[in-house]
Amino acid sequence: QQPPPRRGDSRLMVVNRSTGEISHKQFSDLEQLIPPGDAIVLNTTRVFRARLLGVRENGTPAEVLLLRPLGESTWEAMVHPGGKLKPGRIVHIADDFEVEIVSTTERRTRVVLLKSPLPVEQAIEKYGHVPLPPYITRADQPSDAERYQTVYAAESGSVAAPTAGLHFTPEMLAALAAKGVKRADLLLHVGAGTFKPVETEHPADHVMHEESFTLPARTAEILNETRAGGGKIWAVGTTSVRTLESAIDDDGTFREKSGDTRIFIRPPYEFRAVDRLITNFHLPRSTLMMLVAAFAGYDLTMRAYQEAVAERYRLYSYGDAMVIVGDGPDLDRLDDLGRRKLVR
Repeated sequence: QQPPPRRGDSRLMVVNRSTGEISHKQFSDLEQLIPPGDAIVLNTTRVFRARLLGVRENGTPAEVLLLRPLGESTWEAMVHPGGKLKPGRIVHIADDFEVEIVSTTERRTRVVLLKSPLPVEQAIEKYGHVPLPPYITRADQPSDAERYQTVYAAESGSVAAPTAGLHFTPEMLAALAAKGVKRADLLLHVGAGTFKPVETEHPADHVMHEESFTLPARTAEILNETRAGGGKIWAVGTTSVRTLESAIDDDGTFREKSGDTRIFIRPPYEFRAVDRLITNFHLPRSTLMMLVAAFAGYDLTMRAYQEAVAERYRLYSYGDAMVIVGDGPDLDRLDDLGRRKLVR
């Protein structure tokens, strides 16, 4: 429910997918685990105050969660209560800010029109709330504006933080750079679909959410140089993984690329762009946990989570971290869940 008192004061579970070994360290120990010549990949998206709390015309509470802009004042949004907020209804956020429901999309989200004498971005920043994850049951606090944001956040557009990056401090980033670890930035704006559980019987039937990404030319250059020099690529968070695996070419080369991705990484999956993964502990049945299981192997991931519970790790967005090192499993020896088959 709360972040650690100080940024970076988190525990770090180290999972070696080559040996199956699990060890326990502090996040500050990560600096010793990444050798010079390797590259860390950071998602520089910034969380905006996407949660608008107001009242309907009859005075009852209502909520609008902005997802993405469709025009100057028009946005796609999720609303609550959904059954009451039909086209034409108004949600009053403040004396000088209201939201009109325009239409319902085929995804059951809403197209909404933001009305204010202020510039729309200014009104959102003034009256919006930090969109904390649904499992954080308290109201947002002033400190969340800083703590539910990475120290390297740059471009606004996310309704959820790329939480693996929340552990990094400016001091750690400077120490890694001084050591000779390269930094490569990319951008993926995180949507609310990141919290949507997989409810289908088979994961392949799950409808994956779409998110926009950008891999800059300079980042592609750094990653190609790293691979050419024998270095490893460390993805900070599942959002960085999704971007890298969406952007790499068939020949294994990184090039500048922008677009939308619906990539759903689950076991078994052959990773071409990522060698190491820094991540948090994710919700059961989530696409994020399935991505981790694809990277570490299903059985090892389940064992790591059981150990995290037994060792009382802090879970989810404001929780502790995990780093997965070592070489990946042989796909020819995996079953459909990414578990090693018995080979005689």
